[in-house]
Amino acid sequence: MKVCEIFASIQGESTYAGLPCVFVRMTGCNLRCVYCDTTYAYEEGREMSEDEIIERVKSYGIKLVEITGGEPLLQKDVLSLMERLIDNGFTVLLETNGSENIQDVDKRVVIIMDIKTPKSGMFERMDLMNLKYIKPDDEIKFVVIDREDYEWVRNFIKDYGLIDGLTNKCKILMSPAYDTLLPEDLSKWIIEDRLPVRLNIQLHKYIPVP
Repeated sequence: MKVCEIFASIQGESTYAGLPCVFVRMTGCNLRCVYCDTTYAYEEGREMSEDEIIERVKSYGIKLVEITGGEPLLQKDVLSLMERLIDNGFTVLLETNGSENIQDVDKRVVIIMDIKTPKSGMFERMDLMNLKYIKPDDEIKFVVIDREDYEWVRNFIKDYGLIDGLTNKCKILMSPAYDTLLPEDLSKWIIEDRLPVRLNIQLHKYIPVP
């Protein structure tokens, strides 16, 4: 597998935000979102075996692991890697951009899946069949650029039945695009509409971590 980087840091997003985590960033992405902050992962990296990756992860002594990218599911060996990490006692998060099918992902993996909005430039690349495979403990993330984007997300959540009354199909996260939308504006809209979603601020953008 081609790996961009492996490092330990504080988990900056999702309901796991604030926890120490080992990140395995895979090389390669099939999308080009307008707000992408990891363009270096498009090409940079080196080939590593499954055993090498697992031993590197173990060396940090942290039990929470996130497989991210780029888009990890472009490399099919990632499926086996995640299974082995879980078998070795790790809690595994998979951050995926929503364009690749998640049906074959081990059901023990916590999936954090983006749904790209039209203003990301990539909505047409989404595999919305993935909504069939999302589990209650999984998380769907929307990155919001402006008010129009927010209203699109609000309607998408309703139209696809992600919220039924106060019950969510899974955990739903809404993130303000960094340096584009103020978190206080997004939080105000969420409160006004009484949306049972989680404001998802990228902690690692605000707090320097090792």
